[in-house]
Amino acid sequence: MFIFYQTMNKYNQPALRGQISKNTVRATFIFIFILTFLAVLIDLPQSWGWFNKYKIHLGLDLQGGTHLVYQADVSQVPTSEQKDSVEALRNVIERRVNVYGVSEPIVQTNYSGNNARIIVELAGVKNINDAIAIIDKTPQLDFRLQSAAPVSATSTSTDEIRKKAEEVLKRVLAGEDFAKLAQQYSEDPGSKDKGGDLPWVTEGKFVPEFDQAIFKDLKPGQISKTLVESQFGYHIIKKIEEQVNEQGQIEVHAAHILFSKPNADLTDVNWIAAGLTGRHIKKASLNFDPNTQQPLVMVEFNDEGKSLFGKITTANIGKPVGIFLDNELISSPTVQEAITDGRAQISGKFTVNEAKQLVKDLNLGALPVPIQLISQQTVGATLGDIYVKKSLIAGIIGFLAAALFMLIYYRLPGFISVLALGIYTAIALAIFILIPVTMTMAGVAGFILSIGMAVDANVLIFERTKEELIEGKSLYTAVENGFHRAWSSIRDSNISSIITCIILAWFGTSIIKGFAITLGIGILISMFSAITVTRTFLRLVVSRKLESKLGWFGVNTINKVD
Repeated sequence: MFIFYQTMNKYNQPALRGQISKNTVRATFIFIFILTFLAVLIDLPQSWGWFNKYKIHLGLDLQGGTHLVYQADVSQVPTSEQKDSVEALRNVIERRVNVYGVSEPIVQTNYSGNNARIIVELAGVKNINDAIAIIDKTPQLDFRLQSAAPVSATSTSTDEIRKKAEEVLKRVLAGEDFAKLAQQYSEDPGSKDKGGDLPWVTEGKFVPEFDQAIFKDLKPGQISKTLVESQFGYHIIKKIEEQVNEQGQIEVHAAHILFSKPNADLTDVNWIAAGLTGRHIKKASLNFDPNTQQPLVMVEFNDEGKSLFGKITTANIGKPVGIFLDNELISSPTVQEAITDGRAQISGKFTVNEAKQLVKDLNLGALPVPIQLISQQTVGATLGDIYVKKSLIAGIIGFLAAALFMLIYYRLPGFISVLALGIYTAIALAIFILIPVTMTMAGVAGFILSIGMAVDANVLIFERTKEELIEGKSLYTAVENGFHRAWSSIRDSNISSIITCIILAWFGTSIIKGFAITLGIGILISMFSAITVTRTFLRLVVSRKLESKLGWFGVNTINKVD
């Protein structure tokens, strides 16, 4: 803006007006021609070559899409940090929808006390389930520590425990419900509430005796006919099903009822949050275990996370640290030594594709606070098509009305201003496409208004030129003085309008921002159009032959002052 202002002042100095050579005018004309030609190539919907990738970005109201409203749960966040957490949430969601290829998403926050909402508008996304998946897919990663409470033995001797186990085994083999018996008698705190159900496992997860039973002795659907004894006690085992995973390994889904020995080291594990979450991750990457070639996810923490992870590992040497993804334990490595370099390894039953996706999701950022979808709406493009057509008609009518007025009232200069107005329109649209600016109804209104402001600058210039001609100045001098004397008014009025646009864009909502941005860009281009394009064209056509044809400039010779 400053360079443009300095250039205009330079060429508006009276001492320089007579020094503008024809070569300079021709060079400026060639520059305008090339600029217009490139702008038209960008504007055309089916252009060729490199220009074919550009297109106008339409907003939700013009092309349809998805409108989502989320409620953010900030009840567990300290009051002083709530606003920052909501802004961090907005940034994470915006980053996710950008990476998934949604063009120009609008993500806004509506924060008032504990009521925090995120409004998401995804233009062009018609499948609302896809839109929800884009946002809700963000993983909740956190690290937790164990808080263990010993389980008291229910029997006083090994013989009594074994006798009780054998009685329950008879009931199982007689056909009683396995799950109910497990909930009643099992002393394994990890599976008791689930009816003894255990997760899918590969061989080596459990003690050897248990692995022998479920991987070699039993077939899917079978129950052990004798008790399986281990260091922890006596097991009644049910093998539910078996499968081969993507790595070609055998996995078994089983259930058991455990009768623990008096001195068995069983603990009821409760995991408590350590305060380290996905928001502390700076970078995630994929790696492979050199021994098993299993995929691993390596994470690097930011400065805050590095300090926190260092404190956690220092205080828990010899103890496990649970790594939870979406509240599911995926890994619980034992801390061998304090880790102060801010790096950690996440291992689990990942496939390569799952590990890659986790790396991608972690790099995009975990949600800093939980969210709940409270409103969803699909906006059809039918109404948008109507708006586009009406806006196009309104723009054409406005352009033709302004052009007709300029032609009738200012004649030759008016015709030149119409050409400049066409060039202005082509350049403005090209800039909207290149930035890119999302065109909403409000943005279209701002653009159409800027066309009127471009005409307004020409009116000021031509009126000053007519006054100069009426006073008896030569045509060339009148044209130069007209631009020079109108410049200060054009400059001041447009600068004040641009300041208003900046304020609206800074403090306004998304609709107001769209209007302010298109209007502001339009004003800047209109100044170039009026001062440079129109002036160059007039300099090309002004000649001595036109001195006697002032009627072409809207001036009657009888009104001219001698």
